[in-house]
Amino acid sequence: MKWNIAWSWQSDGRIAAMTSVEGGLLVSAGLQLTLLEANGEQRWSVEVPFKVHAAQAWQGTIGLLAAHGFYLMDTTTGGMVHEGRSTPGGFSDLAHRPGGGWVLAGRQGQLHLFSQEGRGIRRVETGPIRRLVGWLDREHLLWQDPQGFLWCGRLTGDDRKRKLEDRSWSWCSALTEGRLLLQSGDGGIWEGVPHPFGWDQLEHLEHESIEPMEAVRSGDGWWVLGIEGNLHALSLPLEGNDVDEEEPLGLHMDLGDLLILCTPDAMATATRNGLVRKWSAPHLSEAERQGRYKAAAEAALARNWDERRQLFIRAQEAEDLGKLSLAIELYESLGRTEDARRLLSRQKEGGE
Repeated sequence: MKWNIAWSWQSDGRIAAMTSVEGGLLVSAGLQLTLLEANGEQRWSVEVPFKVHAAQAWQGTIGLLAAHGFYLMDTTTGGMVHEGRSTPGGFSDLAHRPGGGWVLAGRQGQLHLFSQEGRGIRRVETGPIRRLVGWLDREHLLWQDPQGFLWCGRLTGDDRKRKLEDRSWSWCSALTEGRLLLQSGDGGIWEGVPHPFGWDQLEHLEHESIEPMEAVRSGDGWWVLGIEGNLHALSLPLEGNDVDEEEPLGLHMDLGDLLILCTPDAMATATRNGLVRKWSAPHLSEAERQGRYKAAAEAALARNWDERRQLFIRAQEAEDLGKLSLAIELYESLGRTEDARRLLSRQKEGGE
């Protein structure tokens, strides 16, 4: 079960952020944004007026955080989709919303909801946020506060939040396939499956010697980038493993402190000084094919999205404003039966 370096790339400036885009990766270095294809070739490189410190791609667009602003960029050309939005203090983190749109963590204790085109919808008071952890479903968002507590917010118009539990975590990963990797105050590593009111599963993984910086979940389990610059495998199948494969990847190489998953069989690491390494796993060829199909499907969806975008935006905004009957009609016209059923249930519970 070997992972190998497929290619490497050196940026001209210091790397501030990196994110996966359609099987490749976007690198923010200095004032330069560069999109690298899955094979390492450059799709485009553009100069921006401010350093981008966070980015995420979704359905043909890339959400960018720079200075106090939020911007959207087209993945095909690198052109800006709109002129940007800003808020006092700026934003610290961002995530796409299931089905379309964006949510941003403001530095003054608010969540900011935006449409797919970057138009502001509303703000939600939350208190300070360290990082956005991920969506449990279309309504429930997890985040971690500066004290290490996990919170769940229900963003449905009648917004609510609750602390997941009274335990504080010193670090946590992004939510991936419904699972979280966490570090407790005593250094223990845990894997959990959260729900809006607690945990469906929480298991101690016996890896106290790891001090995690980032983690991703590939086709063969969790990979953790430690503070020493090595990649550690967690929850890999034991059958067929050799002793030497238990050693960390990148031993004595200093892989840096940035780690992203590109496809189920490919991940990338980067040092802040600009050295990017793309890792691939030949033993995950089937997962790689699925990753390619998913990336192609996302690209196709991005091309077709304009045809249905306006209807979907109207449905989403109607839901956010509590106009459930209108939202149900619009979702049904789009064939989104699950969303329509979900709102019908909400209507029975509380009405509009």
